[in-house]
Amino acid sequence: MKAFVAGAAGETGRRIVQELVARDIPVRALVRDIEKAKGILPANVELVEGDVLKPESLSAALGDSTVVLCATGAKPSFDPTGPYKVDFEGTKNLVDVSVQKQIEHFVFVSSLCVSQLFHPLNLFWLILVWKKQAEEYLQKSGLTYTIVRPGGLKNEDNSDSIVMQSADTLFDGSIPRQKVAQVCVEALFEKAATNKIVEIVANAKAPSKSFSELFANAA
Repeated sequence: MKAFVAGAAGETGRRIVQELVARDIPVRALVRDIEKAKGILPANVELVEGDVLKPESLSAALGDSTVVLCATGAKPSFDPTGPYKVDFEGTKNLVDVSVQKQIEHFVFVSSLCVSQLFHPLNLFWLILVWKKQAEEYLQKSGLTYTIVRPGGLKNEDNSDSIVMQSADTLFDGSIPRQKVAQVCVEALFEKAATNKIVEIVANAKAPSKSFSELFANAA
C-alpha cells in the first residue's frame, strides 16, 4: 500500500499523514508549497507539488500510489466560488484521476449534515451542498470508497470515545481531528468500511469500541 493524501498540509490532512506514517505506510503528500510543507509534515514523507484545481498536475502527483485520502476543503473567504471549486471540482478532478490510475480505495473527508440544505454552514457559499455533490460523484465513479462525515472539528485531541453511525443519522456533536484521521486510515483496513458513508463524533459517555465494531455497526 502507498497512500496519496490531498490537503496534506491542512489541519486534518497533516494528522492523516501522521497516522499513516505511524503505521509505516509510505505517503505521497500533495501540497501547494513544498518549503512550507517541510515545516509541517514528517521528514520521511514524499512531498509532491500540485493542486486539485489543476487536473493536469494530478496524474504525475499520484505516481505509484494505490490508495487516496482526500482532506481538502475551501477556506472561508469572500470568493463565492470557493466551495464549488475546492469541495466539488477539486474532488471531482481527484476522483477522475483515481479512476484512471485504478486506485484501490478512496477515502473522502466530508461533513456532518451535508444533506441538510438549510443548515447554517450553507450560508458559506453552499459548502455542504458542494460536499454532497462530491460525495455523489465519488459514489458513482466505480471506485471503492469510504466517505467520512465528521462533526465539528477540534484541533485538540481528547479521550472521548468515537461514535460512528450511518448516513444522515447524526446531526450535532464534535470530534478531534486526530480521531478523524484515525478513522480515515482504519477505513483502509476494515472490510466493513467498504463503499460506506459513516458519520462520526466523539462522546465522553459513549462506550469504547474497536474500529471493526464501529464500522460494522454503521450499517
